[in-house]
Amino acid sequence: MNLYKLAVLILAACAPVLAQRGFLEGTPRPPAPIPTGPAPKTPDGKPSFAGVWNSPNFGNTGTPLPLQEWAKKQAEDNHKNDDRDDPEAKCLPGGVPRISPYPMKIVQTPELIVMLFEGNVHSYRQFFLDGRPHDKTLDPSFMGESIAHWEGDTLVVDTVNFNDRTWISTGSAAPHTDKLHTIERYRRVDKGHIEVEITLEDPGAFTKPHTFKREHTLDTEWEIHEYVCNDLVLDLSR
Repeated sequence: MNLYKLAVLILAACAPVLAQRGFLEGTPRPPAPIPTGPAPKTPDGKPSFAGVWNSPNFGNTGTPLPLQEWAKKQAEDNHKNDDRDDPEAKCLPGGVPRISPYPMKIVQTPELIVMLFEGNVHSYRQFFLDGRPHDKTLDPSFMGESIAHWEGDTLVVDTVNFNDRTWISTGSAAPHTDKLHTIERYRRVDKGHIEVEITLEDPGAFTKPHTFKREHTLDTEWEIHEYVCNDLVLDLSR
């Protein structure tokens, strides 16, 4: 692995731990304990997802992805190339379902939920809850277009309209096509945890749909901070 890529991977892996202990600001502190207790509700009775969240299993996809032969070969070639073509290493948005090891903040209103990501290029996602359909006139994008609805206490997020410029997850090096379709089911199981069931469909790159689970943990003592991927890459290239 080349030194440039190794440095990026080390910083990405260590940053959340360093940040939680305050080293990035010069004041060490222990990591915040995960809160306990019942899941909070919004004034309209829905589960509240608001807060700053860490993602301890951010790179997990459950089991190996059911890739078509061309996609499997592409992933293998990416690994042989030391993953130097990783879009995140070039400071591009990570896409969906990929997330970084950095914290994210969720802001919730009755008609819109927004995810703000500390890492990489300060990407964001919008979950529209106002009953609108998918907009077929939009250009494909890194994060796609997310339309959400409630099924009881579960938030269901349907996302389409992706470009094909991201990888499925950190570590997999797996590509996808612009036919990618994701369904995420968010549950606030208690005060300190969100569980997400994620189903991926991509008839252009997968042999069948793939479902896996992810967990987010609440951090009540942290706020997302500015992190500029472009500056980091420029410093490492000098």
